[in-house]
Amino acid sequence: MQGAISGISTIWVVIAVGWFIAHRGLVNQPGRRLMSTLAFTVGSPALLFSLLLEADLAHVFSRTVVVTIAAVAVVGVLYLAVAIPAFKQSLGDGLIGFMSSFYTNAANFGLPVAVALLQDGTWVAPVMLLQLAFIMPICLAILDVAASRRTGRRTNPWKYLLLPVRNPITIGILAGLAMNLLGVGVPDFVMRPVEMIGGIALPLMLLSFGVSMRLDPLPGKGPHRAPLWVAVALKVVVHPLAAWAIGSAMGLQGTDLYAVTILGALPTAQNVYITASRYGEGEMLARDAVFWTTILSVASLLVIAALLG
Repeated sequence: MQGAISGISTIWVVIAVGWFIAHRGLVNQPGRRLMSTLAFTVGSPALLFSLLLEADLAHVFSRTVVVTIAAVAVVGVLYLAVAIPAFKQSLGDGLIGFMSSFYTNAANFGLPVAVALLQDGTWVAPVMLLQLAFIMPICLAILDVAASRRTGRRTNPWKYLLLPVRNPITIGILAGLAMNLLGVGVPDFVMRPVEMIGGIALPLMLLSFGVSMRLDPLPGKGPHRAPLWVAVALKVVVHPLAAWAIGSAMGLQGTDLYAVTILGALPTAQNVYITASRYGEGEMLARDAVFWTTILSVASLLVIAALLG
C-alpha cells in the first residue's frame, strides 16, 4: 500500500507540475499538443520497443490477456444494455459512450501506473495492441458509417485495415515482440539512443495531461450527464471488479490478478475524446468521462493496492 501511494503520488506531482507551468503561461495549447505528439509518436514507441525486446513473453501473453478481453466485453455489453435503451442515444453518441466505459488510457496514464505499481511497463502492451489494432479500427468504421448516413459520403474500408500498421505505438510494440521472438540482438550503439528517447515518454505524458487540466474547459452540466455517469461508474468500479472476478474464476493469483485488476481500473483514454471531436459525436460525454475517470480512478487504484498489492 505504501508503495502504491508513493507511485500514485509521484504521478500526480508530475501532473501538478504540468498544471503549474500552464498556469504560469509557460506552455499553451500548441505546446501541449507538441508534448502529446512527441510522447505518442516518438517516446512511447521507443519505450515499448525497448521494454518488449527484453520482456518475458510468457508473462506478456498469458491468461491475463484473456481476462482483459473478457472484462472489456462485459463492461461494453453492460453499457449497451443499460444506456442505449434508457437514453435513446444516436449511433454516434452511443458508440462514444460505449468506448468511454471501457477504452483504457494505457499510454498516457497506464504506462506510468504500470511502472509505479507493477514495476513493469510491459503489462500495458497487450491492452494497447487490443485497442489500437482491433477495437479502434472497428469503432472508427462504425462512426464513419454514421457520418455517411448524414452526409451521403461513401467510406473506404481499406483504411481501417491499414490503420493499425500506421500507428507508431503499434509499430513499436510489434517490432519489439518480433525481435524478441526471433532472438535478434540489438547493438548497444542503437539501443542507447532508443532508451534515451523512450525516457521522455512518461514525463511528457504526465506533464501534457497536467497542462490539459489547466487549459481545457472544466466539465459542466448538460443533457449528456446521465449516460456520462453510467460510463464513469462502469469504468471506475465495474471494469476492475469484472477483471478481478473473471481473473479469480480463471485461477489467476498474486501479481497476475493484481495486474489485470489494476489495468481494469485505469481511466478512459483521451483517444476517445479525440475521436469524438473528429466526428462531432458525444464530445462533451467523452471529455467529461476522461476527466472524471482520471480523477476517480485514483481511489480505485488505492483500494486495489490495499486489497491485492
